[in-house]
Amino acid sequence: MFGLSELAIILIVVAAVLAIKKLPELTRSAGKSARILKSEARAARDADEPGTPRVIQGETVRREDHPDTGTGTGTGTGSQDASRG
Repeated sequence: MFGLSELAIILIVVAAVLAIKKLPELTRSAGKSARILKSEARAARDADEPGTPRVIQGETVRREDHPDTGTGTGTGTGSQDASRG
């Protein structure tokens, strides 16, 4: 029959064959994780330096629609929607 060393070699070959199918997905995932970790570390380092401005991508808010400025309707609907109603 098979000895322990032959059985171990067969199991290693089977594991390698099965792992080859998942290898591209695993490397892609590891790369994505490394990029996220690197960007988070950079953001944490930049947060420690209060004099540097940060650019946050998102939605543009017009000054007259913003409730904190004291102008506009304060409901966030804007002057265009208020004139329709």
